[in-house]
This record gives sequence, C-alpha cells and structure tokens, in this order.
Amino acid sequence: MQRLQAYKYALQPNSQQERQMRRFAGSCRFAWNKALAMQKENHEAGGKFINYVAMAKELTAWRNSPDTAWLADAPVHPLQQTLRDLERAYRNFFEKRAAFPRFKKKGQSDSFRYPDPKQIKHDQANSRIFLPKLGWLRYRNSREALGTLKNVTVSASGGQWFISIQTEREVAEPVPQSTSSVGIDMGIARFATLSDGTFLPPLNSFRRHEERLRRYQRVMSRKVKFSNNWKKAKARITKLHQKISNVRRDYLHKATTTISQNHAMVCIEDLQIRNMSKSATGTTDQPGRNVRAKSGLSKSILDQGWFEFRRQLDYKLQWAGGFLVPVPPQNTSRTCPACGHVAKENRQTQAKFACVDCGFEENADLVGAINILAAGHAVHACGGTVQSDRPKKQEPTEATTRELAHA
Repeated sequence: MQRLQAYKYALQPNSQQERQMRRFAGSCRFAWNKALAMQKENHEAGGKFINYVAMAKELTAWRNSPDTAWLADAPVHPLQQTLRDLERAYRNFFEKRAAFPRFKKKGQSDSFRYPDPKQIKHDQANSRIFLPKLGWLRYRNSREALGTLKNVTVSASGGQWFISIQTEREVAEPVPQSTSSVGIDMGIARFATLSDGTFLPPLNSFRRHEERLRRYQRVMSRKVKFSNNWKKAKARITKLHQKISNVRRDYLHKATTTISQNHAMVCIEDLQIRNMSKSATGTTDQPGRNVRAKSGLSKSILDQGWFEFRRQLDYKLQWAGGFLVPVPPQNTSRTCPACGHVAKENRQTQAKFACVDCGFEENADLVGAINILAAGHAVHACGGTVQSDRPKKQEPTEATTRELAHA
C-alpha cells in the first residue's frame, strides 16, 4: 500500500535566506488576498467562479505589471500553488466542508510550498536541501525521511522557520500487534477515559500558561504600536503561544501512539467539536444562556485538543493495521451497562453514575467508555454504519456545482 507522510524539521537559514523566505511568504500571501478579492468582486457582479486556469493567467499579468513586478522575484510554482489552494478552499466551502475563505494577515501562518519535486534536491546525508531561488538550506536532521520526495512546504512559526518534506513510499499491509478493542470517553476532568479502567489526565497546556500570557499581553499593550519594544513584546507572546502548542501536540502524539499500538479497534464518540466549541453569547435580541459556563467549557475543549486527538488516532490506527469506529454520543453516559436502563437521573453528578433501576454504581466517564465500546461493536457488526439523530451533511446543490468550475 502507498503511504504519504510528512517529515517536519527546523531550518537553519542564513540571514539572506531568511529575508528571502519572508519575501516569498509575503508574495504568496499577496497572491492569495488579491485572488480572493477578485473572486468576491466577480461574485458581487454576478459572475461565476473563476477557476485556477483563469487565475493563473491573472498571476502572469501581475508578475509582468510594473506595479507588482516584485512578484517576479518569487518562484512561480509556490505562487501557482497558492491559487490552487484557494480553489480547493472554495471547493470545500461549496461542498460544506469548511468556512468561506478568509484574507491572510502578515505574521499568521506564513508559508509557501514547492509542488514540483524535480526542482528540489535533498541531500539527507549532509542535512541540507536545495530549493529554487533559495539555494542550499541546512536543517536539523532529527530523523530520516523515508520514501520518494513529493513536495516541500516552508513555514514560519514562533519566530522560527520549518520545512515539511512530504514523501511517498510503498509499505507492507500493516498487521495489528494486538487484537483488543477499547472505547474512549472524552471529558474535561478526565481527558480520555478508556473502557479498560485507565484514563488520561488533562494537560491543559493553555491554562498552565494563561497568567503569564496575560501578563505579557498587558506589557505589550503599554508599548507604542510597531515600535521596537512593541515588536520584542509581541515576539515574546508568539514564542509562548508556540510553547503551548508544542506541549499540547507532544502530549497528544504520545497518547495516540500508545493507544494505536495497544489496540486494534478504538471506539470513540462522534462529537461535533466545532458546534460544541461555538460561542454562546448570542445576539442582542436573543442573548445566550449560561454564557460564562459555556465559555469555560469551550476553552477546555479547545485547550485539550479533542479534534486533533481523534485525527491522530485515525491515521495512526490505519498505519498500525487497526481502525477507528465513531459511534453516536446520545445517552452513552446515561445508559446502565449492567441492566441497560436509560435515564437522565442515572448520572447524578458529573463524575458519579448510579442506576436508579438496578443500583449499579461506577464513575460516569468509565460507564460512558464501556457503552461506547459496546456501541462500537454493534456499529462494526452492521458494516460500520452509524445511525445518529444528527442531521446529515447537505450535498452541494446543482447551482453551486455549476458555479465551481474545475481546473
């Protein structure tokens, strides 16, 4: 089977290369924003979606125009890839998989991609890579990149530059090391409770550094905007955000790796994280209820990284020969695993489960994990179909399909 995998390394550019990378990222950001503005103007005028081929012709005109001649200093393939990414973002929006594309801001997710492997030379033995108009760049070779190089993405985060090398290779069909199955219940007091009785405590990376982050932000608010001291204060905040993200990502990778290696089938609730973490403030006419409590819950869900946890579990189980089974979350913590009685009163508190019918008592999160495992076996037995009360995702209408012209 074919496996696509990305290997991320920290770059070690010289000052000239770092300036060039900032320019290239800025050029790609400009191309994205200009193309998005053109698409919006065209839509307001009643026109159809402008596909990639037409936008690529506009890019050529921008590079040859005296007003934007500096675009020609950047490599053309990353600029073209930016337009492809915008078309993909529009397609995801039309098919209701993502929100409407937004304009990019300087300093946020600065990146550019080289899609053509023929232009890239990878000298892994000497920890360096050749990229067009940048030359040879050194990087911290922390592990070997296996497979044939497909593309390279250069990105900036926390004041440091990184390179992501995507490769493709043929691997043997994976065979799971274990035949066991487990159910996982996600929570706040317990990050993840497994049906075997074990649980993972919450890391709460953001809350651990929240006070320090607040202090840094107060310091920056007192500086003159865009002054040197303001830039130093902002860099310190960015670095702290990067640390919070790295700590969370490391915790999730270790947890998901352990679970995927020890279990062949993992059952998890099919939670809609985006809906669960939406703001509850409401509007002036219809204000929200329990806004303060809902805000704290949303912060905890995002801080713990529930969506990333499921994403990592999914692909790591596939690599290990296992599979992930999402199950409907309805009544998983209200159903008694001993007698099957379902009642809201069974869960007396957030942590305590006590069946009002048979008297069975256990931790509520563990009961949820046990029920999730049982539901997962039922879903797997009937061919992996999930029956849920949640409305199905709407398919793209004929109008939006016609509006999106494929390149």
